[in-house]
Amino acid sequence: MLRWISQNYRTFLWAFALAIAVWISAVTSADPDETRSLQSPIPVEIIGQSPNLVLSSNVPKEVALTLRAPRSVWDLIESDPKIVRAILDLSGLSSGEHEIELQIQVNARPVQIVSVAPSNISFSLEPLIKQTFDLDLTLSGEAAVGYQIGEATLEPLQVVVSGAQSQVERVKRARVSVNINGVRENYDQSLTVEVLDEKGQKVEGVSVSPEAVHVVLPVSQQGGYRDVAVKVVIVGRVASGYRLTDLSVFPPVVTIFSTDPQLVGNLPGVVETQPLDLQNAQDDINTRLAINLPIGISIIGEQTVLIQAGVSPIESSVTLAGEKIEIIGLENGLTAQISPTTVDVIISGPLSLLDSLTRQGVRATVDLTGLAAGTYQITPKVEILISDVIVESILPNTVEVIISPIQTPAVTPSPTP
Repeated sequence: MLRWISQNYRTFLWAFALAIAVWISAVTSADPDETRSLQSPIPVEIIGQSPNLVLSSNVPKEVALTLRAPRSVWDLIESDPKIVRAILDLSGLSSGEHEIELQIQVNARPVQIVSVAPSNISFSLEPLIKQTFDLDLTLSGEAAVGYQIGEATLEPLQVVVSGAQSQVERVKRARVSVNINGVRENYDQSLTVEVLDEKGQKVEGVSVSPEAVHVVLPVSQQGGYRDVAVKVVIVGRVASGYRLTDLSVFPPVVTIFSTDPQLVGNLPGVVETQPLDLQNAQDDINTRLAINLPIGISIIGEQTVLIQAGVSPIESSVTLAGEKIEIIGLENGLTAQISPTTVDVIISGPLSLLDSLTRQGVRATVDLTGLAAGTYQITPKVEILISDVIVESILPNTVEVIISPIQTPAVTPSPTP
């Protein structure tokens, strides 16, 4: 037996190799390999980074992959993209310049990695440092006339800047900026801290703790100055059939001044404009008016205020009962009967126009163009010969129209004498 096996082992090996080849061919034909690029880039995962080191250069956030795998594996990858991972392992690395190969892991088999872009990552690791800075306050603009800014309060007074050594060393100051232009009330806000280099440029890539600080600025009014409301004095009435829809003044508050603070303090907190004449007004009004002030008191800035008044027609509605329906478009040789012969029309519009509307300004019709003999339900049409007046409804909404041929009377022969 052993002798027979020794004489035929080559045959066995060829048969086994042939069987393997047939199996591979069958599997390949049923589940062929395909080379594809992943539709979406793979995010780069960073692991093993020392807590005392920071990346001081930009590392690609994503990489593009091309793989070769059977179709069944591609189906798994497409159903769960997390099967594929791109890992940048920083374990054991010290500060300095580095270039390492990106590790690609695919939790499915079999897979061949065809290409990775980029495949090698160059980066720098720097020591993580912290530095404390006193906060500077920068004010821009000017408070409203007659107001002054008191001593500012910041909480906290210092911030801690942390990050890569090269970036933190660029920071020369930390500040918060406040725009006080036109301010009239105490300022109380939380503002974001900015860190700047020696040229006053913002330094990016560092962390600031806290990111925002609380800033309080007391604002007080100087002696002799006072803010007072503006009241519009109205005379006359708008035209009949019209109404005043709105009345506004800008600015609604003005600053007044007197060298005698007591004179300003005696005012009731409101000043009046010169009279605004609305007599018979039918259109919107846009004008400027001066303000009446006691002797010794003046206005700071613009000496007049802008007045805007809205004037609109009063809207109303009216019912016109028993409007006779007119037939139009009836073909020759036909006659028509309408039931009912009149309609009630509800119209709306400016009251002044409704008061002047007459029966001659309203026309109700039914259009029978192209209709043959028969019975129809038709919606009347109402025309108003005055603009800005609209038809709200017609009662009834439809009327019955019976169209029939005109009957020609028969001719009776006269008897012969």
